[in-house]
Amino acid sequence: MNEALKEAVKAFDKDEVPVGAVIVHKGTIIARAHNQIKMLKDPTAHAEMIAITQASGYLQNERLIDCYMYVTIEPCGMCAGAMVLARIKNLIYAADDPKTGACGSIVNLVNHKKLNHRIKVKKGILEEESAGLLREFFRNKRSKIFGEVA
Repeated sequence: MNEALKEAVKAFDKDEVPVGAVIVHKGTIIARAHNQIKMLKDPTAHAEMIAITQASGYLQNERLIDCYMYVTIEPCGMCAGAMVLARIKNLIYAADDPKTGACGSIVNLVNHKKLNHRIKVKKGILEEESAGLLREFFRNKRSKIFGEVA
């Protein structure tokens, strides 16, 4: 999770929502990414989506069997759906996302009984560090927009 948090800091430094993700296969990081939505002008350029693409390229397979994904915030519906399609084995995320979380907060796509794959989920690892980075990012945004003291 520390490596995912480093990726989130990269996003923060680029004025992107600070989300980072890494994918591990057999103890080796095979993908690392951070949000690049603004930079790429692409609403699908979430850290998880980019990491899935990298990992698939690394493994030369669209199925990420026996892979672990570490993410600094609970994945949204798009990312959760992609993780199910990629057959990610385990998801470890830091902080819940009460607005768009699709791994239990709003819906639970990664363990939906009608889907053909389920993902083991663990949450709360480095939760405060990840949530704190998000709070700082949005506090800074509000300060720029509304002139609040950060």
